[in-house]
Amino acid sequence: MAKPKNEDASEEAKKIVDDAKNFIERAIADIGKTSATKQLILGTASGWITGFISMKIGKVAAVGLGGGVILLHIASQKGYIDINWDKINKKVDKISDKIEKEATGKSPDWFEKVERFVDRKLDKAEELIKKKEIKAKKWYNNFTGDDQYRATESHVFLAAFFAGMAIGLICGK
Repeated sequence: MAKPKNEDASEEAKKIVDDAKNFIERAIADIGKTSATKQLILGTASGWITGFISMKIGKVAAVGLGGGVILLHIASQKGYIDINWDKINKKVDKISDKIEKEATGKSPDWFEKVERFVDRKLDKAEELIKKKEIKAKKWYNNFTGDDQYRATESHVFLAAFFAGMAIGLICGK
């Protein structure tokens, strides 16, 4: 079977969109001609169906996305993958600057950029101090034989994630 050319696929997609748009316009025009009771029933039913399906799809998407984030975080903590956070943060900054420029019509000022830069550097410094603290605590625990459990950042993240997911699912019922 031959692959359709890019132009053919584009024309076919435009035709499908136009057909769908015409169908929706005709359906809305037909519903507009019915009685208020029928309009109320059809509007309520279609809204409920749309909301119900959106909730089901939204929950599946949220679980999938959240599960992916958790797996990436665990893989990073265990050392299976190494995430270049500097590169990700630079990309996020560029995208957020572009979005802010589109939304407000002006780029963020230099003070905001400096504030972001300093905030990231402080986060890095805090992370290094925590790593050193954990190493020192492990050494101390090995030396003294004191094996008290201490929650790490990943434990807090996982607990917060599951609590947030539970609240979201309860609110979304």
